[in-house]
Amino acid sequence: MNRTIPRPTPCGAWRSPISARLLAEQTVGLGQLRVDGDDLYWLEVRPSDAGRSVLVRRAADGSRADITAAPHNVRTRVHEYGGGAYAVRGGTVWYSNMADGRLHRRDRHDAVAQPITPEAKLRYADLCVDAPRDRLVCVREDHEHLARSTTPGHGDRPPEPQNTIVAVPARGGEQRVLVQGADFYAAPRLDPAGERICWLSWNHPDMPWDGCELWVARIDADGMPSGAQRVAGGREESICQPEWSPDGVLHFVSDRGGWWNLYRVVDGEVEALTAEHAEFGAPMWQLGYSQYAFVDASRIACLFTRNGIMRLATLDISSRTLAEVPAPYTHASLSLGVSRGRAVMVAASPQQAHAVVEVDLDSGATTVLRAAVQVDLDEAYISVPQPVEFPTADGQTAYALYYAPTNPEHSLPDGERPPLLVRTHGGPTAQAVAALDLEVQFWTSRGIGFLDVDYGGSSGYGREYRRRLDGRWGVVDVDDCVAGALHLARQGLADPERLLIDGGSAGGYTTLCVLTFRDAFAAGASYFGVADLAGLAEDTHKFESRYLDRLVGPYPAMRRLYDERSPIHHADRLARPVILFQGLDDRVVPPNQAEAMFAAMRERGVPCAYVAFEGEDHGFRRADSIVRSHEGELYFYSRVLGFETAEPLAPVEIANLPVP
Repeated sequence: MNRTIPRPTPCGAWRSPISARLLAEQTVGLGQLRVDGDDLYWLEVRPSDAGRSVLVRRAADGSRADITAAPHNVRTRVHEYGGGAYAVRGGTVWYSNMADGRLHRRDRHDAVAQPITPEAKLRYADLCVDAPRDRLVCVREDHEHLARSTTPGHGDRPPEPQNTIVAVPARGGEQRVLVQGADFYAAPRLDPAGERICWLSWNHPDMPWDGCELWVARIDADGMPSGAQRVAGGREESICQPEWSPDGVLHFVSDRGGWWNLYRVVDGEVEALTAEHAEFGAPMWQLGYSQYAFVDASRIACLFTRNGIMRLATLDISSRTLAEVPAPYTHASLSLGVSRGRAVMVAASPQQAHAVVEVDLDSGATTVLRAAVQVDLDEAYISVPQPVEFPTADGQTAYALYYAPTNPEHSLPDGERPPLLVRTHGGPTAQAVAALDLEVQFWTSRGIGFLDVDYGGSSGYGREYRRRLDGRWGVVDVDDCVAGALHLARQGLADPERLLIDGGSAGGYTTLCVLTFRDAFAAGASYFGVADLAGLAEDTHKFESRYLDRLVGPYPAMRRLYDERSPIHHADRLARPVILFQGLDDRVVPPNQAEAMFAAMRERGVPCAYVAFEGEDHGFRRADSIVRSHEGELYFYSRVLGFETAEPLAPVEIANLPVP
């Protein structure tokens, strides 16, 4: 293809085909993949349909059809983050509808789905089909009959939703509580004969990636668990994804050796199947994920992460031989299945956006079944990530992915170094991924470099790296983000006077801390970020209500430390422009956090803006919200840094902005 010679153009003013509207209307989210015989199911989050999550079936003949119709939204809010929102067996699907929290059933030849649970403040997740007893087994979160936790240290905290494992008749009827007593449950799974059940449980103040327990029980003649025994786990061992092999052997992932590796239980003894410095598991923010699946009783298909790159492999169980599959992907969402001897997953590479793909486990040959991006992109506009290691505080090393400004029509003017936008991911246990992300390319194609930082506390680098943040949230993450940006500036890859930072949720907190307690950055954007740690400890949902005990310290005993690390209490130190984006239905980080921060900055005369979205919660799903937030952030930076954009943008009202 003949191209014009790139013309020198000021950074930020590069014309790009990767618009916010493209992100919102030509892209779908893909996940929660399930195999049912020769059929394949997955969920599609469609921003153009008000962010609705739609269940899709792909038949063996390649035909594809929506299984759920508007207004149903296949999503659950157990733990607020949900996951495991549907189950399928023999063409019958059961799913949670977001609006009412009820479970619905649709048989293959039914025109519409029917509710099978009552109208009540009940939520269901991690659905598992118990075919011999014609029922579902799942995690239930009861918001009607709130209970006080039985674990110590809650003081005067209000009653919490009650979590249990329950059995729900497949066609509706009286539910039975199978397991109760712990604060949290996950992953109820039945063996192939339906004779045994396993599950995970944990209690406050632990999060499941810190410590949880794996239990096994027999199912008695009355359908109840009997003789439950703990087979692995504890407060210092994280277990995830227990699964039964086709011949009834319990497998699971544990970080007991410092990395999440595969194990199994044979004759009551735990055996290691892998001993890699790699991660075969991930933090269980959502329920129902799968990072490995059985090809047969002797072979496992699995995903693992090493040095920030995810790989597909097969494991021969008897020989413990791990063989990488030569597939062209560097990342996959945690949704892996096996169909007709092939792996099926949602995967991506630096040049390919996420797609539902089928991979031959021997040759690595791939077939794309459904792409997330609905338009063809010219690869000349795509910035490919470069892994970066850099020194940080206390003699430590941190990691990141760097994306250089890339556009075939534009180049840097002589003497100009580009602005750099640093992303602080959420969690804070999330991880930067080497996959084509149009949100990143939105910036790089406009002449703005991008650094995706895996600060201490991120997953993908073993338990020790993940625990680096314990007691030091708001310190280690801040050090690492500043160190990463300055590292690139010293290399001449970024303008030290135009360093920008943004992040959502926990990343929003880190963003606000960087801008409050350090002076390296010129401006930033916080998406539903935490401004007041004490406020979060006192006013958040059950799942994370004790999370800060480990990240900061016990509350309220260490209230002074909470205040020391909360940007809202140090607004007098914040002089950098900030834009805040917030969903008004957010129950994880309530809107009052952003509202208080905005009021404090406005009163102090700091250039700031606040953009709120009706109908959005913790993360934006609707097309208009996605467009408005991306364009609003770009507009904000253009005003505070003084550059022109190539396209006109809807203005954002910015308080205290000096008149040019």
